[in-house]
Amino acid sequence: KLEEKEIRLRVRTFMEKEVAPNIGSYWEKAEFPHHLRPKLGELGIGGCGQTGNGCNGWTLMQEAMAMMELARVDASLSLAFLVHDSLCMYTIGSKGTPEQAAKYLPKLASFEHMGCWAMTEPNWGSDAASMETTAEKVPGGWKLNGKKRWIGNSTFADVCVVYAKNLEDGGNVNAFIVEPKTQVGWSVEKMDNKTSMRITQNGDITLVNAIVPDEQRIPGVISFADATKHLGFSRIIAAWQPVGIAMGIYDMCHRYLMERKQFGAPLAAQQLHQERLMRILGNIQAMALMAWKVTRLEEEGRNSTGRASLAKAWNTMRGRECASLGREMLGGNGIVHDYHVAKAFADMEATHTYEGTYDVNMLVAAREMTGIAAFKPRSVKK
Repeated sequence: KLEEKEIRLRVRTFMEKEVAPNIGSYWEKAEFPHHLRPKLGELGIGGCGQTGNGCNGWTLMQEAMAMMELARVDASLSLAFLVHDSLCMYTIGSKGTPEQAAKYLPKLASFEHMGCWAMTEPNWGSDAASMETTAEKVPGGWKLNGKKRWIGNSTFADVCVVYAKNLEDGGNVNAFIVEPKTQVGWSVEKMDNKTSMRITQNGDITLVNAIVPDEQRIPGVISFADATKHLGFSRIIAAWQPVGIAMGIYDMCHRYLMERKQFGAPLAAQQLHQERLMRILGNIQAMALMAWKVTRLEEEGRNSTGRASLAKAWNTMRGRECASLGREMLGGNGIVHDYHVAKAFADMEATHTYEGTYDVNMLVAAREMTGIAAFKPRSVKK
């Protein structure tokens, strides 16, 4: 559709002009480019399809086009956006009260404030339902205790959606809005030494008797099933990330093969390189169609969690193949981030794990197809 193409072109132009020239240095230093936040606000990409409260009111496909073009230039910037927009903002907007939306969404949509979303814990990743963070009812609010890990944007976030087990309701999972910069009992430590998604600031969060007012509880999340439904939505957007990353790899490899000469001819004249380049292009076409299908189904109200998981898992698998092929074609230059492919290669690895690992997403899809859940062993001998 025309408006989808216009958004894609607008975001691509922005990324190539404002981000691409210097983003490599931020990746190398593992720093977030905060100077881009006002420009991202002006770009109008904040809102995750919601209307009002400063949000863009885009369709899911329009959001997907923006995600793809962000990832094409820098995957870790696109991941920070996914956490901020598709997880934090969408949860508040779709599951929160009108008052919560009015309070938080305007500054999040403009990127004046940044959001994060805390579910994963040190001991519980794929088995998130076993989370240990608790919410205990106290006069006027809730007392949160527990730890979260791998939480993107958490080192500088202004707003965080925290998931915890409600001790007053049999341990059902609830969600709470926390304001990290003023919250007593909140502490966060940056996770260093990452070799992937280095711009995204992941952190270890500790909550010790953190009192959150009653009005900060998100009423639309009353069970773990509510949380997993939201993951089904965000996995659709995550399925577009490897498409964008692979597009960036293809663009660099195509240019490199045409410009670099060996043995008296461009590298593009070699059959082996031509085959690799076309394999990347074929993968991109297939990945885009997979993501496009689940996006349209979601817009029509006909998608399922299994379909979203399959698209995310399958696209990251093919994306890893694209990254490997691109690294081969650039030879020695394929391991320095100056040529983009090395950075994309490293970042593609992380897509295979977050928003549900490849294996877990495939099992979610297989459960839908077979009716049999294969996540847990039937018996474990002590």
